[in-house]
Amino acid sequence: MNNIHTLSVDFGTLRGAFKPMHGIGQPPMTGLSNSMFHYLTRAGIPYSRLHDVGGWMGGGLYVDIPNLFRDFDADETDPASYDFAFTDKIITGLVEAGCEPYFRLGVTIENAHMLRSYRIHPPKDFAKWARICEHVIRHYTEGWADGFTYPITYWEIWNEPDDCYKNETSAMWKGTPEEYFALYSVAARHLKACFGDRIKVGGYGHCGVYEYQKDPHLTGIDGEDRYIYDFTISFLHGFLKYQRETGAPIDFFSWHVYDNCHASTREDFRVIGEHAAYVRRILDHYGYTETEHHLNEWNLFTDVRHRDDPQGAAKTLGFMLMMQDTSTDLMCFYDGGLGFSPYRCLINPDTGYPYRTYYTFMMYDSLYRLGNAAESFCSHPGVLTQAAIDGKKAVIVAANPTGESITLSPEIAGFAPTDVQILRIDEENRYTLTGEALGPIPLPPYACVEIKLWS
Repeated sequence: MNNIHTLSVDFGTLRGAFKPMHGIGQPPMTGLSNSMFHYLTRAGIPYSRLHDVGGWMGGGLYVDIPNLFRDFDADETDPASYDFAFTDKIITGLVEAGCEPYFRLGVTIENAHMLRSYRIHPPKDFAKWARICEHVIRHYTEGWADGFTYPITYWEIWNEPDDCYKNETSAMWKGTPEEYFALYSVAARHLKACFGDRIKVGGYGHCGVYEYQKDPHLTGIDGEDRYIYDFTISFLHGFLKYQRETGAPIDFFSWHVYDNCHASTREDFRVIGEHAAYVRRILDHYGYTETEHHLNEWNLFTDVRHRDDPQGAAKTLGFMLMMQDTSTDLMCFYDGGLGFSPYRCLINPDTGYPYRTYYTFMMYDSLYRLGNAAESFCSHPGVLTQAAIDGKKAVIVAANPTGESITLSPEIAGFAPTDVQILRIDEENRYTLTGEALGPIPLPPYACVEIKLWS
């Protein structure tokens, strides 16, 4: 055998719990139907972030504050002022599927804003906007207005307001940075005063810290391109300073990364681990040491050619496995919706069956369900691996996002398996149980393997 590399796992050495790295953006809706939500259950998807939801970017019906509260001059304490019908359906469908909604309080992107923008301007009364959000939360968590008592943890204030630095092309926020800082502070302080630790409040869906290397505050290197620096980093400093000065809580900070924004993410996604380290460092720098940070929009392949190919699957799984070992607390892949957007890489809308990438979420969930991360290592630098154990059950998952053919030689300590199942995702397989015995494991280019063990 050529190119043999050791896959070493020590189930006697545990490294903490697996984190929910296999959340998604909007779920697979089909018109008004939640009939595809069983795919969320099957893959154990822990969270669905509700941004750009329903129909073509929302259809004026779902989730957005202007859809839930259509007349801003109405009485925010009157249930008759709210229209919850469509959002109730999607929230209930997610809860019944075992997938927790991750609720974005704000508005959907307006891609045609250059002709006219409608909802991406700052609310005219920040305090009232915060009270509207309060009643939305009460509807879904306290039963207000014939509502529900669902356990919804995360409530995110707006999305990508930092694109206002390029205001002429801004599709998310037509205000100034300072106006967003104030909106967040007012809303976050109000919501935490109302609900305390029963919910987590945060934001702001940062466009991406691609230029973190040029941050003069933390690296000592002056930004070479001031425009890009302002767009990606300066807004973040201003936001954190303002919230610290006003005493605003940030239970979680959310940020994004896409392959088409920075060449290095296409060349080697490991650089995104540095992005995560920077986010953690800057939060700590401003005293938000207990603040979670969420990569709640990410996609390594915004190219329709990679929806169902092994390369897209292997890199997606490899990325989730890698990010488990960073300081990132939660991730949401963008996205799980149906349709032919290049970002939608989980379910084929024509056939109703999953693409290969969907099955990588099932592989990660096998680790997540067992919970306890065990020490694992592959001697090939390009192969990503993780292992988990719970009593008499164990699992090893590996991804080969390289163009090489590799053979893995497993060396297992701390667990004596009496039975094994091996499943594969590659050019020939779509999460297929192969019937292989535990021994040398061939791993073709762009392949994923899951090894289930019992003792």
